[in-house]
Amino acid sequence: MDISARTDYAIRALLALAAAQGTGRASVPSDVLALDQELPKKFLEAILADLRRGGLITSQRGSAGGYRLALAPAEITLGMVVRTVDGPLAEVRGLRPHQTAYAGVAAHLPVVWVALRASLRHVLDEVSLADVLSGDLPDHVRALAAEPDAWAAR
Repeated sequence: MDISARTDYAIRALLALAAAQGTGRASVPSDVLALDQELPKKFLEAILADLRRGGLITSQRGSAGGYRLALAPAEITLGMVVRTVDGPLAEVRGLRPHQTAYAGVAAHLPVVWVALRASLRHVLDEVSLADVLSGDLPDHVRALAAEPDAWAAR
């Protein structure tokens, strides 16, 4: 899986908003988010627009303006963020995994694609912004990250 810059930046911006919300700050301007997370401001603004349209954040104009989470950090999963900014978790040539079909030697390949999507869901849909902020990740996620070759590049 390729984690796009859009997804990476969106999650980092949402984590910053969640942290700010925890300190009682009403809203955070996009330039503060960009500076805090070292993100390109124009690209971040486009991502924030997607997050707003997706219902994950709200915006406020004016001198006290900026962005804030539309939901509690525990209610926003990483999977929701990925789908909002990049679309489905897994696609095969523009098709959803369950829509693929092959003949002959590749006939069973759709099962692998569906299993891949299920494994992505098992991590991304079960980890919230609150989990990442606290570091209290689900046991199955910690177990995957603790596998001997998990951190090795292949």
